[in-house]
Amino acid sequence: MRFKRRIAALAVFAWASRAQTAEPARLADLIAEALAENPEVLAAQKDYEAARQRPTRERSLPDPVLSAGWSSNGGPLPGQQLGSNPTSNIGVTVSQEIPYPGKRRLRGEIAAQDAEAAFWQYQAVQLGVRSRVTRLYHKLHHAWEAIGILTRSKEGLAQMIHLAEARYTAGKTPQQDIFRAQTQLSMVETRILRMRQDRLAAEAELNSLLNRKPGSPVGEPTGEDARPLTMTVDELLAKAAATAPELARRKKMIARGELSVNLARKDFHPDYTVAAGYYNQGSMSPMYQVRVDIPLRLHAEQKQRPALNEQVDLLASARRGFESAEQNLQFRVREAFGEAETAWRLMQLYADTILVQSQLTVDSSLLAYQTGTGDLAAVLNNLATKADVEEQLHEQGLNYALALARLEEMTGVEITGGRQ
Repeated sequence: MRFKRRIAALAVFAWASRAQTAEPARLADLIAEALAENPEVLAAQKDYEAARQRPTRERSLPDPVLSAGWSSNGGPLPGQQLGSNPTSNIGVTVSQEIPYPGKRRLRGEIAAQDAEAAFWQYQAVQLGVRSRVTRLYHKLHHAWEAIGILTRSKEGLAQMIHLAEARYTAGKTPQQDIFRAQTQLSMVETRILRMRQDRLAAEAELNSLLNRKPGSPVGEPTGEDARPLTMTVDELLAKAAATAPELARRKKMIARGELSVNLARKDFHPDYTVAAGYYNQGSMSPMYQVRVDIPLRLHAEQKQRPALNEQVDLLASARRGFESAEQNLQFRVREAFGEAETAWRLMQLYADTILVQSQLTVDSSLLAYQTGTGDLAAVLNNLATKADVEEQLHEQGLNYALALARLEEMTGVEITGGRQ
């Protein structure tokens, strides 16, 4: 059993030595790297940049059309009977399609709303990646802290084993106390190995978000004190009405829908085409032509009317979608806010009361065991309880950080007066 403990200790030491070769990890640096290197962020940025190009294009006139050709009599070749027959000529025609007044402006405004929606989608992706990096950072920090807590617990158990062995040699304690302590030590070692696996998993996912090579060292997170919430949930929701990417994007889609309805109404009025041509007739006088082509809306009830109804329905859908997103945001924000408040209160309770009480209990039971008035089982249970309390304290800090990260992702609001 001692051999197995030594092997596990060597494995943990080798892992710790490898981790210590990396520079300490700072959350602000990791976020900056993710925003600069993450493929999802870069793809959303390019989508937004592409969408910004469309408004100018949509406001432009269609390309003019240049037509060149001939008419001939007596044969297919150009110029046959040119100058002797009035229907033989060689000429060019230039035509320009002109949309009904207001259509180009509306198309440009629709494209501009699409670009604004793409911008808010880009913001949502950035916030999502930022939130994922933040959550992984705090999970990684929790793994480091938990390993430290368990390592200290392991050292305390090792000391108890030595004490129990000495008392067993002196005939003051049964052999089962040694076995019980050794079992407790083995259980702590398994928990250290599990936390190590959690740490490796968090590092791997973090490297993926940062677009680093697999296995790149991350380093130990630099712990920072948690900061209390500085606003109420109602204040947060009031700010989120203007900054939440999902709500802002849906507002742009409503504005787009309104413009699309107006464009569909204007489509009852046809576009028209203006054309002008010059025809050379040889020795005869040249011929000029000017014309205007106007489509007749004879099938408006089968084409334009359904198109208008479609846009009206899409607008209604966009408005309902906004209402649904707003209600969903209200629920999710209040839920995460409540989780954050609960985690903060539990942190204070563990730090100010339970941890102090557990330490006093350990000291009292250890003194009783050393003086022969207590048993080893009580000491081991109290040591395990103290380690659990320390883990719970840090786990509540993790829950608090995760809740804040979700709130910032959903609302786009800086929760604690500035990000790390």
